[in-house]
Amino acid sequence: MSDTVLLIQVLRAPLTALALPPTGWDLLIRQARRANLIARLATELEAALDQVPSAPRQHLHSALLIARRQRIATRWEVSCLRDALAPLGLEPILLKGAAYLMADLPAARGRLFGDVDLLVPRRQIAAAEAALLEAGWAFDDELSAYDQRYYRDWMHEIPPLRHQERDAALDLHHTILPPTARRPVNTDALFEDTRGLADMPGMRMLAPTAMFLHSAAHLFHEGELDNGLRDLFDLDSLLRTFGAEPGFWAQLPTRARVLGLGQPLYLALRYTQRLLGTPVPAEVMDEARRLAEPRALRLLDACYERALRPAHPSCADGWTATARLALYVRSHWLRMPTGLLARHLLRKAWLRLRPEPVAT
Repeated sequence: MSDTVLLIQVLRAPLTALALPPTGWDLLIRQARRANLIARLATELEAALDQVPSAPRQHLHSALLIARRQRIATRWEVSCLRDALAPLGLEPILLKGAAYLMADLPAARGRLFGDVDLLVPRRQIAAAEAALLEAGWAFDDELSAYDQRYYRDWMHEIPPLRHQERDAALDLHHTILPPTARRPVNTDALFEDTRGLADMPGMRMLAPTAMFLHSAAHLFHEGELDNGLRDLFDLDSLLRTFGAEPGFWAQLPTRARVLGLGQPLYLALRYTQRLLGTPVPAEVMDEARRLAEPRALRLLDACYERALRPAHPSCADGWTATARLALYVRSHWLRMPTGLLARHLLRKAWLRLRPEPVAT
């Protein structure tokens, strides 16, 4: 697919939006909402908001207010999590959106997210879980025994938690990819590659190369890509930010090799460059390709260049649904060995086909 999505065009050159006709603004806002990039769009246009027509300006202003509220709420939530886990002597590692925000990275500007992600060593996961339950967090009452086993035996995190008073959502990880994954990550090396947060002592974040590689692994092992374009813009922003730091580009393939994340590194560099024009040194791209030894690239391109678009009819063609389904199956294939994958997908299919119980 060679035609460029309007939302991508505008986010790469925000002031071009000011020349849009009313129908263009309508399409832009709809695409941005479906991609969960409405607040990012609003942030990019904030300085010129008075030049935006009234109707889209209202949508953008509301998105700015939501992003500001989330920023305040997330900082408070992170401080509460720190206080809950501090008695254990833990310094949890913030991941993805909360980490970008707490580190005040450009990737956090206008980024909306639904939960806080924390990483702690597996040997301390049970103690951390107990401390969080004591502090008011709880699991979903409707979680089945199968779901409990799915998370605890096969996944890289325990079941999702939600605070009973603040309604905040939390994912507690012990690694960043499932232990059952075909290419498991070197988690020990990951924990050696962290930095403190200056204004939140007791909390940590991944170092730049590891932060980028985790975000790449998350996106390119993900099966449901409704936030895929948002996450691709995250990767673009991280590369542009960290790429200005001495040594980042030279260290990136090396860290990918150590962590076992050569394939997501290559795919992240490939699609940020192809879709967003991210500047990547040629020698880094060559080294990433050697690490990944990519196969079926034409097929992957056909799938990702459709799925990494807003889930809006204006961004789809006759193959988009097939591409999304293929990547959904691929994500599960990456997470699980064949036998386990077959059982899991058959169970999910059966649950979807099973008739809903009749209310009495």
